[in-house]
Amino acid sequence: MTEIDAKTDALVPAWLNLPDVAEKLGVEVTRVRQLVKEAQLIAVRRGENRVLMVPADFIGEGRIVKGLVGTITLLKDDGFSDEEMLEWLFTADDSLPGTPAQALRENRGTEVKRRAQALAV
Repeated sequence: MTEIDAKTDALVPAWLNLPDVAEKLGVEVTRVRQLVKEAQLIAVRRGENRVLMVPADFIGEGRIVKGLVGTITLLKDDGFSDEEMLEWLFTADDSLPGTPAQALRENRGTEVKRRAQALAV
């Protein structure tokens, strides 16, 4: 698990700890840890206590936001670190508009994946 810098931390509007993610998904915390291990979610260590946290925007109505897992896979394949992925997902892109994370929440995953694929070129 990565520890992120203040700049990247400030890009993410809200965070959830793993027990909160588990509650929102209706699963055990061990399952959330597995999702992180399988790169279906990004979790980073934050704050003085270095608690593992997940961006709240990654969790929708009882599930992981549609398109997120595929986007993470594309970015990982492009060699992005967890911190670089968060920075990309939460940095505004005027052509979207908004951030890739917002676009995923608004079910505009195709556009987000297209941009993620273009990064590999």
